[in-house]
Amino acid sequence: MIVTLLTIANIAGGLLLGLATLDKWDGDRNFFNKIAGYLAPFQTIIGGALVVLSLIRLMHNPLFNIVSLLGGFLLLTHVIGKAPAFKESLQKLSDKLSPFKAIIGIAILAIGIWNIFI
Repeated sequence: MIVTLLTIANIAGGLLLGLATLDKWDGDRNFFNKIAGYLAPFQTIIGGALVVLSLIRLMHNPLFNIVSLLGGFLLLTHVIGKAPAFKESLQKLSDKLSPFKAIIGIAILAIGIWNIFI
């Protein structure tokens, strides 16, 4: 059950984070923009699911789950930044990760698709 939820969260999070790259691949059809438009209101839920579920499954496949954890963190930066105790350190981490947002998004999308077939 956890693997299925994590797979769905990986695919949804990958679509949201990797939208800039996916939009270039899509061309004029705007297929990925439409999907991201439906998923955007659920960004916080998807990010939270990625963080929690990847922490639960961290020992089973550490590399995939660390990438999922980073993707969840990138989706939650707008929420985590409001916490005064963590604001400064988390903002620094977010600034370091944001140039790799599309790469992490495509990676967790690939992990989600990979998990469907395994």
